[in-house]
Amino acid sequence: MNEDWSTLLKLTGRGPLVVERVRLAASGIAIEGAFELPALARLSPDDQVFVAAFVRAHGSIKEMETLFGVSYPTIKARLNRLAGELDVVTVDPVPALKSDVLDRLERGEITVDEAVDELKKGEGRHE
Repeated sequence: MNEDWSTLLKLTGRGPLVVERVRLAASGIAIEGAFELPALARLSPDDQVFVAAFVRAHGSIKEMETLFGVSYPTIKARLNRLAGELDVVTVDPVPALKSDVLDRLERGEITVDEAVDELKKGEGRHE
């Protein structure tokens, strides 16, 4: 499968690629449209391996140095280049805040009034 991916990337010259048909193997259902590949899938196979290794190393640059046999500045330079190629992902902190506050309320760690105050403050930061 990885060889197929490498061949596809070579054919496209790493230019934009749009998938127009997706088939769910288990059900045979096919969906047609214009689907852009996610940012990680648009990386070269070597960069995908690097990102996977970084995740498996729990973000340890020291472990990456050992694994790839290169220096700290080399790992940092590659991470900086990859960060520039990937879209910024924004995460909405409010749902996590709400869940945390409600969990603490349920455990009796905070009062109802404290929970309401924290939720109001959290929504104010979000707006």
